[in-house]
Amino acid sequence: MREGVDLQTSGRMDESFVRGHRGGVISMHRALTHFRLRPMNLVISLSLLVCFSWIWVLLLPSLCRFWRGCLTLSLQWLPIHGSLELAEHRYHSYQLDVPYLRIYSVLPGLWMWAVACGVTLLLFAATFWLPKKMVPLIYLGRGILLVHASSLFYFAIWPMSFPHAPDSYMEALVNSGIGLITVIPLLFALTYYIFDFGLWKKALLTALTMTHLTLFLPFQVVLQALVLQKTLLFMPLLYIVFGMPLNVLLIIAFYSWGMTWSFRQVQSAYS
Repeated sequence: MREGVDLQTSGRMDESFVRGHRGGVISMHRALTHFRLRPMNLVISLSLLVCFSWIWVLLLPSLCRFWRGCLTLSLQWLPIHGSLELAEHRYHSYQLDVPYLRIYSVLPGLWMWAVACGVTLLLFAATFWLPKKMVPLIYLGRGILLVHASSLFYFAIWPMSFPHAPDSYMEALVNSGIGLITVIPLLFALTYYIFDFGLWKKALLTALTMTHLTLFLPFQVVLQALVLQKTLLFMPLLYIVFGMPLNVLLIIAFYSWGMTWSFRQVQSAYS
């Protein structure tokens, strides 16, 4: 009798793992139901990884010249107080001239600091008036405001000891953007190519993601230069929120979009 009770209890516990808090059955995610890691998937993943990496390496010198032209136009048509610089990288016969903006920034004055502090406090207080259904947006906004609040605190106490220069930051922004685009084929090979979407869908998503970030990079650099030339006060916010994390979120957005595409039919040819 005791064993029957234990088996019944065990069955209920096992069943509870697949039910939600309202009693409904939690079905397996559609991606997992289509996950079949066959040898052909591994071959296609490796082939796409090598193909896109090789194309990227071949096009990168030309893309650096394209970015250089974009930054040159921005200096001519936008109120950016700076100049265009080239960081030379040589690997035997392979040479990259990575462009970046050398801008002139200043420490925040009392008026700039006070205005930024007041706006930050007002925005933080406004988050308490937002409706409960916007909780994700509320916490995201508060997190961003807390990052900027830490910058305000630092520049209020140790303004002269800020260790980062705008020139090195702008160069690092471009280099990190290039590095992130470079590893996109590897990221997708490990997380997207292993699913049964078909060769052309995998290639299309990779091409769209890399192309979008390639076009986004000069806009990101120019917009940050326009903000950063006003004062160094905004550098921590630009770096922590609108730098590499923003680019990573763009990759996640493309990946999430690709995961909504229809899977390949099991019996069809790999296409």
